[in-house]
Amino acid sequence: MAVKWGRILTAMVTPFTPSGELDLEGAKKLARYLVEHGSDGLVVAGTTGESPTLTHDEKLALFAAVKEAVGEQAQVIAGTGGNSTAASVELSKEAERLGVDGLLLVVPYYNRPSQEGLYQHFKAIAQATSLPIMLYNIPSRTGRNMEADTTLKLAQIDNIVAVKESSGDLDQVTAILRGAPEGFLVYSGDDSATLPILAVGGYGVVSVAAHVVGEKMQTMVQAYVQGDTARAAAIHQELFPVFKALFLTTNPVPVKAALNMMNLPAGPVRLPLVEATEAEKEKIAAALRAVGVL
Repeated sequence: MAVKWGRILTAMVTPFTPSGELDLEGAKKLARYLVEHGSDGLVVAGTTGESPTLTHDEKLALFAAVKEAVGEQAQVIAGTGGNSTAASVELSKEAERLGVDGLLLVVPYYNRPSQEGLYQHFKAIAQATSLPIMLYNIPSRTGRNMEADTTLKLAQIDNIVAVKESSGDLDQVTAILRGAPEGFLVYSGDDSATLPILAVGGYGVVSVAAHVVGEKMQTMVQAYVQGDTARAAAIHQELFPVFKALFLTTNPVPVKAALNMMNLPAGPVRLPLVEATEAEKEKIAAALRAVGVL
């Protein structure tokens, strides 16, 4: 199954009102802004979208609102994975009925399945939908690394077409790329790893920083693809302080602070996350000023 998701996919924050309610109008406005500023597609209700604190119905409302906002201008990939296979299957089916363009399925967290458990979990969801699927490996959050052999076994399933790799292990990424079927895409799950992963054969990034420097991220990736590696490296180095500032505390706390500084829809985070401190906000603002965003 071939997909045209593009190289810069933004892991979109979920805007909330000051009282913590879901802000669907804000989500539509932010989605349109991101597409106009470098994003080829949007990942909705992922980690950056505070998926653990969104209800089932809120996720569905968010998927529908974002798809309505961007239409055919950008791909909308719905975060429907969780640590219950049955619940993930149901949410994936409902997201497909709403017209999203693909699914993001995270490695099940907390229950720490074996590699065979991971395979059976993702296989069951893939069989329940016709949508293209991106797997998401982030062991720092899930407590379980999905090994390269497991990813490659899953890549044989027709509608599993990509992986978002946030393992921080370039050797693992390389092993996936060496063994993957033609057309299987490997995305960086960390902004600062985008260029290194492109260098070993990766395709793009599921980005947090693209909220605030999306056009520069797009320029960096396109420069690399077109063979201007020196320019790509220079942009990577320019943006490096932004990449770091947006992860100086738990994501998405810093990027929501940044968006609020830019007067874009974001609002607060939901408990158990708390707002960035004044010291953290100053560091975020300094990084944004350095690249001309503020």
